[in-house]
Amino acid sequence: MPNIRTDLASEAYELLAEAAQEIAGVDVCKDKHDSVQITRVEIKTEEAQAKMGKPIGNYITMEIPDTKTADQEEFNSACHALSDEIKKLVNLNEKTNILVVGLGNWNVTPDALGPQVVSKLMVTRHLLEYIPEHVEEGIRPVCAISPGVLGITGMETGEIIRGVVDKIKPDLVIAVDALAARSMNRISTTIQLCDTGIAPGAGVGNKRKALNEETLGIPVIAIGVPTVIDAATITADTLQTVMNEMLNSVQKESEFYRQLSSLDRDEQYTLAKEALSSNMKDFIVTPKEVDHMIDKISKIVANGINLALHENINLNDIEAYVS
Repeated sequence: MPNIRTDLASEAYELLAEAAQEIAGVDVCKDKHDSVQITRVEIKTEEAQAKMGKPIGNYITMEIPDTKTADQEEFNSACHALSDEIKKLVNLNEKTNILVVGLGNWNVTPDALGPQVVSKLMVTRHLLEYIPEHVEEGIRPVCAISPGVLGITGMETGEIIRGVVDKIKPDLVIAVDALAARSMNRISTTIQLCDTGIAPGAGVGNKRKALNEETLGIPVIAIGVPTVIDAATITADTLQTVMNEMLNSVQKESEFYRQLSSLDRDEQYTLAKEALSSNMKDFIVTPKEVDHMIDKISKIVANGINLALHENINLNDIEAYVS
């Protein structure tokens, strides 16, 4: 796969397509749920896994309306669309015990998606254990944890999660984390789901040991939202725009035109990264309104999880429960 940094399977596929690389063993289809555009990517072979840089499995990318301008109807549609996609990835029965893990650092806003989602969840495991007679039918046992990061706790996130899983023995883990994208247009407007698990810290380039069925012994569904973009990617985008303008203004027969037009996207990214000073190569960038974005998108993710895990509830029930 081209070395441009992205955590989104749909973007990885687009990069390979742009580079005119053959992509056997990957199935892609498009779908729509009201105002939400959905791309489903299934990686089926080890060869495709190596090219895509993603494990074999299913990846669903949902493109939702911009949270800065979305109205209530679009907000509700995004919640229900996410709920439907979660249900398609997991097999739930009335006694399925679910652990939701909010990955990330609550002290760093672009990395606080996971903890923010956990704060908006309907956690019910304790209610079903201690006062089951007061719990409505269709409510499943859900518990949640925000384990923090190594720098805060001194413990690897994977160690904490494995300890919790061993103790409470859930049937399913849903892990929520911030991701990195290759395009600014994806920031807070894209939700990715996959059934392959997740590596904590992926969005900020600090991957820890993966949380997946192999390491935890139970299915792991990952939900991620891009909140940052690599500085080198932005530089490469700017470089491409400048190059396109230059190509339009020089003679097509010239050597300069030939050299410019021969640079593919991957080469532009490498050139941009080399051009950045050494102390800027690992910069990641997030929009200035990231606080508002995280608040809005965390509500959509939390509502989608709540609607998927508990039957016979609606968004009004959720608002009353978590407010």
